[in-house]
Amino acid sequence: MDLEVSRALTIPASELSWRFSRSSGPGGQHVNTSDSRVELSWNVADSAALSDVQRLMLVERLGSRLIAGVITVTASERRSQLRNREIALAKLADLVAQGLAPEAARRRATKPTRGSNRRRLEAKQQRAATKQQRKRPPAE
Repeated sequence: MDLEVSRALTIPASELSWRFSRSSGPGGQHVNTSDSRVELSWNVADSAALSDVQRLMLVERLGSRLIAGVITVTASERRSQLRNREIALAKLADLVAQGLAPEAARRRATKPTRGSNRRRLEAKQQRAATKQQRKRPPAE
């Protein structure tokens, strides 16, 4: 089953490698006998599904998550191996989509408006007045 990250990118199933192990999550005695924990790995460095530009972006942005060019996600939230497989696929798709997303435009700093400045100062004066009224009256 191929993993569709976006309309432009689909990771072939042949490039995905699965590993299964015993989960430490919920399930009681069932956990001790079934391999419900899922590890999904994808080699970003050798993938034929990526262009050179996409590969560079992913290696740059996901560099801390990559080990020898391979990205690995795990899922052990559910008792069922099938559900954990689906969760792992979704996690990998989200991670790759975030890595390939275009950078957001930098925010241009602007000066606060005269009205917002006035409202801020009025709020400060109101707060100061409230605290002033809490003081114990002077002993005469």
